[in-house]
Amino acid sequence: MKYLHFVIACLCTLLSVSCQMKTEKQSPAADEVRLITLAPGHFHAALVQKTAYTQVSPSVHVYAPRGNELTEHLKRIEGYNTRADNPTRWEEHVYTGDDYLEKMLSEKKGNVVVLAGDNGLKTDYIEKAVSNSFHVLADKPMTIDTDGFELLETCFRMSAEKGVLLYDIMTERFEISTILQKEFSQLPDVYGHQTQGSADEPAVVMESVHHFLKTVSGSPLLRPAWFFDTDIQGEGIVDVAVHLVDLVQWELFPEQAIDCRRDIELVDANHWTTPLTAAQFAEVTGLTSYPSSLQEDVCGDTLKVYANGDILYKIKDVYAKVSVIWNYSYPEGGGDTHYSIMKGSKAHLIIEQGQAQNYKPVLSIKATAAGDLAAYEKALQAALPAIQTKYPGVSFRPSGEGVWLVDIPEHYHNGHEAHFGQVTENFLKYFREGSLPGWETPCMIAKYYVTTRALEMAKAKTK
Repeated sequence: MKYLHFVIACLCTLLSVSCQMKTEKQSPAADEVRLITLAPGHFHAALVQKTAYTQVSPSVHVYAPRGNELTEHLKRIEGYNTRADNPTRWEEHVYTGDDYLEKMLSEKKGNVVVLAGDNGLKTDYIEKAVSNSFHVLADKPMTIDTDGFELLETCFRMSAEKGVLLYDIMTERFEISTILQKEFSQLPDVYGHQTQGSADEPAVVMESVHHFLKTVSGSPLLRPAWFFDTDIQGEGIVDVAVHLVDLVQWELFPEQAIDCRRDIELVDANHWTTPLTAAQFAEVTGLTSYPSSLQEDVCGDTLKVYANGDILYKIKDVYAKVSVIWNYSYPEGGGDTHYSIMKGSKAHLIIEQGQAQNYKPVLSIKATAAGDLAAYEKALQAALPAIQTKYPGVSFRPSGEGVWLVDIPEHYHNGHEAHFGQVTENFLKYFREGSLPGWETPCMIAKYYVTTRALEMAKAKTK
């Protein structure tokens, strides 16, 4: 009898352990990220999932209205799951009721909300998510006007109080030519000191050229009609310009907090339109006519979109200028382009990406002094190991008098779409650590202060 009691006790213990193991296996780890995709109106939402992450559950909950935007999003995810090379294994659980936002907030099926879509609603979505203790990974822009900026500041304060992360997707920080431009600017023997420039000759200039007609993940991109409605998408000066303003402060003042009201002074801002014919609009949207929501911007047969803009401002006494230009389509063999120049006392660091560069970003170093160029090249050579320690294989070669091209091994050029995975990995690192670096939040606030105030200034000039 004692033996029987002993056996029963052992079986109960084993059963208890087994149940506990099953429970532990089914429960998510403390640091597991469970994604929620909210109203994915922009293809950037899918690009977050182009890569699989060990820290992220493959089960993703999507809350969105029915329509082509959701269909295209799910098609992209399915494409990643079925590709031959390193397929993902996402499981998409979709809810499409009219109360999709309320359903997301009440069900709490995940802990990180991914936002990429209607920019007119994005700040409100952020507020709802953060106030309900969700972490947020948001595509730019987080806000498109000054009213939204005020709410965004509140969201950042709330995120700190609730202990959740609020972070935007800054892919351009992972472009290798930009990374190396930043690295060389931190070498005094190469760059010298940062010049301040002037309103006529800014010390930092960045220009981004984008195109409405383009290809994403190998397929033609169909844009929703609201993409051309600046009340929803936002003007170029508050949309793509966010990347450029971010790079200015990220490169000039790495890991330093920027106080938007103390360190920023707006000098000038302008905006202008890109014309689209009815045929071009049809090609990029699949629609045969302009919807009523865009009629006020239609002149004859042409839709005029306030997609372009420039901002001139001072950041900690350094004059900077950023410009955004949208064309209909790029030339054969071309694509979106980026131009950047940083002016140091010893050299200018220049990124060009035009036809002469085969539309690939090329970084060059141009000595500013007409003195002993041989001595400068020796200083450049002596400084190179500091770069190569971080980025093995990077070198330089002469390209005309006082100019050196930076040679970057091809494997560093992983492309814009891959940068979304790198941003997400960065976010996951902060998630594990439990907070963002101290400088990130004030810098996010600063860049949206610049873009929204610049739009206000530009509009005032064209009234």
